[in-house]
Amino acid sequence: MFLLASNSPRRRELLLEAGFDFEVFAPQVVERIDVDLTLRELTSLNAVRKAMVAARAHSKKVVLAADTLVAIDNQTLGKPNDAGEAMTMLERLSGRVHDVCTSVFICHLARARSTGFSEMSRVRFRRLTRDAIEHYLARVNPLDKAGAYAAQGFGSEIIEKIDGSYTNVVGLPMEKTLPALAEFGIQPVAAAPSI
Repeated sequence: MFLLASNSPRRRELLLEAGFDFEVFAPQVVERIDVDLTLRELTSLNAVRKAMVAARAHSKKVVLAADTLVAIDNQTLGKPNDAGEAMTMLERLSGRVHDVCTSVFICHLARARSTGFSEMSRVRFRRLTRDAIEHYLARVNPLDKAGAYAAQGFGSEIIEKIDGSYTNVVGLPMEKTLPALAEFGIQPVAAAPSI
């Protein structure tokens, strides 16, 4: 068993679907969005900060933390502050390609071990009318999502194509997370449910 240092329901769902047994501890960390850092640097910084807060409180447990951000035109888009900002973000992404980066940091303070990695995906949005964006926002809470959208659920209505890892865009690149957890001796305890 390990500790997921995240409040994200999407990360919980991905780990549960993969058959992992874990506990959740959501550290109170203000995510940074600094213009002087790259997307990969920002997400790495945020993931390490979240993991270390959780690890200091639970030093005997393996801790996994992650951070996902969106960038377009070299500008980072975090979570919108309100519905108006969500609308602006989706209008900006409409019909264009943007980057999604998730960084993951796994550590075990008692054993003085850690590892980290990042994954980048490119997402192409459909060309969206204002009505289409309003319809999407009426069914999805954009305020807890980087870039104001989610790939899962109604994501196919706004996303035309994903180049790279789909689970990265959801919030946790499982292709890299599974072997990274295995390095800490953590394996799924249950068979992944069939879909």
